[in-house]
Amino acid sequence: MIGLGVLNGMAVTLRNFIGSYFIKERLITVQYPEERETLPENYRNFPFLIFDTDDVEKGLRCVACKICEKECPPQCIYIVKSEDKKPDYMGKSQFYPRVFDIDISVCMSCQICVEVCPFEAIKMDKVFELSRRERFDALLMRKEELAKPNTYYHNIHPLEAAEVDGKLAEAAEAKKKKT
Repeated sequence: MIGLGVLNGMAVTLRNFIGSYFIKERLITVQYPEERETLPENYRNFPFLIFDTDDVEKGLRCVACKICEKECPPQCIYIVKSEDKKPDYMGKSQFYPRVFDIDISVCMSCQICVEVCPFEAIKMDKVFELSRRERFDALLMRKEELAKPNTYYHNIHPLEAAEVDGKLAEAAEAKKKKT
C-alpha cells in the first residue's frame, strides 16, 4: 500500500513525542545551570598542570622539557624554561617552567600533550565553563591558573590518578634501590 512507510514514520514520531512528556529517562533537555549531568570519569576537556606539595612552584611536576609544546597540533602551548634548577619528585635537580601558558581558545582538547608527557605533569580537566567577558587575553591560561594539586586530580579521575601515583612511587623506589 502506498504511504505505509510515511504512516509508520509518523507513528514512531508520535510515540517518541508523547513518551518524552511522561517518561523521565526520555527527557533530553537538562535545565542548565540549575541541573547538571554528572560527567563520566573519562570525560576530558582542557589540560592542567599537577603539583604534589603545598607550594605550586616547588611541587610542580613539569620540568620544562617542551615535548608537549612541540607535539601540540594547534601550537597553543608556550613554555619558557627557567635559568636555575629545582629538585623533582625523585630528588634529581631539574629545570622548571618559568612561563607555561595554554591558549584555550586554540586548544582542540586532543590530549596529545598528556600522552607525550614523561613526567605525568599535564592531565585533562573536566571544567568546561571557561567563558570570559574580555575578548583577547582572557582565554590565555597562565601557569598559576593551570596548576592544580594532586588531590584535585584524585577527585576528578580517581582510578587514573591512583594508577599514575602507583607508577611514580615504583619509580621512586627503584631509584632508592639503585643508590
